[in-house]
Amino acid sequence: MKDSVRIAPGLLEKALGGLDRLARVRGRADDLPAHLAVGVAGEDAAFHFLRRKGYTVVARRWSSGELPGDVDLIAWQGDVLCFIEVKTRTERDAKPAEAAVDGHKRATLLRLARRYVRQLEQTPPVRFDVLSVYRSPGEASAVEHFEGAIPWSGQ
Repeated sequence: MKDSVRIAPGLLEKALGGLDRLARVRGRADDLPAHLAVGVAGEDAAFHFLRRKGYTVVARRWSSGELPGDVDLIAWQGDVLCFIEVKTRTERDAKPAEAAVDGHKRATLLRLARRYVRQLEQTPPVRFDVLSVYRSPGEASAVEHFEGAIPWSGQ
């Protein structure tokens, strides 16, 4: 059996942040439109948030290749498989970020989750979470975690 190296979530987050800053300084950062860059940064913050809470993230931006859409994060919390939608905002306004997960997005997530679960040998308990990430310049991201935000029937 191979030895595995486990990196503390906080250390991994700092290392990746440093590499991102270095890429920007050297002019090699992705040239994404501002709204997409905010979304990617929010997904990164959500990833690190979940790791600090002990989740095992197994996929980021997962798509089936056949169905439209993607799942931002797929993670295990113990024996529960969690499909996670991340919504990121740069400021808090009257409408919270999690309110952007509308009926169409919920239907897409359910369809993709069914496809993902079908490829597993056994059907585990499943949960859908929404993470709202608020990013203000010069401040740490604030994350709100809504467990079980979307009902799952398994069918």
